[in-house]
Amino acid sequence: MTSLEHRLFQQPWPEGEYRFFQLGFLVNDLVRAAERWTQVHGIGPFHVLPRVEAVCTYRGAESKIDLQVAVVQAGPVQIELIEQFCDRPSVYRDLFGQGESGFHQICTVTPDYDAKRRHYERLGYQLACEMRMNTGRIAFYDTVRDFGFFTEVVEASPSFLANLAKIAQTCAAWDGTDPVRLITRDGYRTP
Repeated sequence: MTSLEHRLFQQPWPEGEYRFFQLGFLVNDLVRAAERWTQVHGIGPFHVLPRVEAVCTYRGAESKIDLQVAVVQAGPVQIELIEQFCDRPSVYRDLFGQGESGFHQICTVTPDYDAKRRHYERLGYQLACEMRMNTGRIAFYDTVRDFGFFTEVVEASPSFLANLAKIAQTCAAWDGTDPVRLITRDGYRTP
């Protein structure tokens, strides 16, 4: 039986603009949180990306966020763990203060980033934060009042989609070794 034939997947997955692929959580200690997710939920390996100073527009003002993320594919959903190292105001600090952690966002990938932005803005949601990463643009819409979390929109660039596929393949073939992997230019190292 394949995962798509499983009784819990009795309806087709939504396609296109309304398919959510990721759940994001703010954490206090990225490596420790990744290790705990692996121990408790049996998913892995977590891919811990290098720490970055992300340039962004936060609530209309230019800013930077010192952060690091770790991602793992768990069946049809990706789990993203985010640690913010600076004290600057951010879309992450909007929900959680220093030392707090919890569920922060759902994420969708779109081939038409500008149309997706117009969609959320037409519905009255404020663009809380926008980043331009080397793989494309990322927007966070403030859907907290209605849903209790932010909605993240990622531009579907070829490099971003290739990274998603590579992570998913690594996780699908995972044999339990090296559950937390610090990604480097030459591969990875373990904590």
